[in-house]
Amino acid sequence: MIDIAGVSRSFGGRRVLDDVGFRVASGRMTGFVGANGAGKTTTMRIILGVLSADTGTVTLDGHPLTAADRARFGYMPEERGLYPKMKVLEQLVYLARLHGLSADAAKASATGLIERLGLGERANDPLESLSLGNQQRAQIAAALVHQPVALVLDEPFSGLDPMAVEVVLGVLRDYAAQGAPVLFSSHQLDIVERLCDDVVVIGGGRILASGSREGLRAEHAGNTYEIELTGPSADAGWVREQPGVQVTQLDGGFARFDADSEAAAQAVLAQAVGHGVGSLGTGADGAGSLAAGSLVRRFAPVTPSLSQIFKEVMQ
Repeated sequence: MIDIAGVSRSFGGRRVLDDVGFRVASGRMTGFVGANGAGKTTTMRIILGVLSADTGTVTLDGHPLTAADRARFGYMPEERGLYPKMKVLEQLVYLARLHGLSADAAKASATGLIERLGLGERANDPLESLSLGNQQRAQIAAALVHQPVALVLDEPFSGLDPMAVEVVLGVLRDYAAQGAPVLFSSHQLDIVERLCDDVVVIGGGRILASGSREGLRAEHAGNTYEIELTGPSADAGWVREQPGVQVTQLDGGFARFDADSEAAAQAVLAQAVGHGVGSLGTGADGAGSLAAGSLVRRFAPVTPSLSQIFKEVMQ
């Protein structure tokens, strides 16, 4: 586990990080999101030792990070940093050897990653001859080739087409499954929401939200609910008359509403059940539902997307 605690950093009298703290758990994918200039890259560079913190600590499994620890990290900067005229395979083997792998282990690791990332046909081509998307794949391979104990990736999905994104997602998932902590920044919130176990939101150099993906969604869910009725005469218009409820969307048998309390929301469900038949059960998603033949098809709280949470905490 990587633990960042109380980290602050200023440049020329301007504080760019202010008491930043969060954890990157072992075996979990942590997405690091924020607007341009929020402090993501500075935080990552401090983790890697490229920059020093004015205050605060960064530890790995409870002990302060050393240069030897950081040498075992995999880092992908946002700016591409590979040698443009060097062949892809030759370059990856060279980087693995710099990190202490034997010649055979370095070649095996480099070849495996090249194949996994879909660069097999370009292994002996100079990097500069590759498309920007393929250069990004090579950059990701360079971060992984020495079999690091942790991964810190700055915008790894930038410039990748949808097929390449899926390939990289699979590689990163497998890597995290081996027990390593993985931290990556991205502006693509849909990818972060789909991939990450945990999410950290930074803005203005401060941590605005952090926690598990589902925990953050539950925390910011509020009291918005949806109910869907079925049947030839399904009409959810009556929900507007319920006390403590304000309907925000109504379409035939579907209603989305804000409730003053959970009790008010449950009263809506009770009223719906009273109009229908059958007994209350629980759907596969945990939402209340009625047995087949009833008027209620679905009743559930509305959980926000990561994009909605991001907009909320940035306000």
